[in-house]
Amino acid sequence: MQATVKWVDGVMFLGETGSGHAIVMDGSANHGGRNMGIRPMEMILLGVGGCSSFDVVQILQKGRNNLIKCIAEVSAERIDAVPSVFSNIHLHFIVTGHEVKKSAVERAVKLSVEKYCSAAAMLSSTVAITHDFEVIEVQWVE
Repeated sequence: MQATVKWVDGVMFLGETGSGHAIVMDGSANHGGRNMGIRPMEMILLGVGGCSSFDVVQILQKGRNNLIKCIAEVSAERIDAVPSVFSNIHLHFIVTGHEVKKSAVERAVKLSVEKYCSAAAMLSSTVAITHDFEVIEVQWVE
């Protein structure tokens, strides 16, 4: 895997991935930015949420669950020091589907966060990572 980060101006940077995708990163005005892109630490949260969501959806689909939607709400707290690292990260999954068993969602979330998600595994030695979920039942429409 490779990535390149190019300085644009001020505290704005353009991140480009080896797979050909780009994203703008910028800081808030009180850090010299213009708020024209996401913060680098927000990208870490997106990475954990995306990695874990990928696992949860794959596990539920392999279990033949009638999954319609999966949302991961990721929240975190940072310490009040330099560097201002995360002290904890919480993932809240909202799984919508038809007759999706709570036990299947619980298993998928636990497996992802505690075993399969590479981003969570990488951070878990220094950050407390917690998780929970809710299941929203909807009628199946074909």
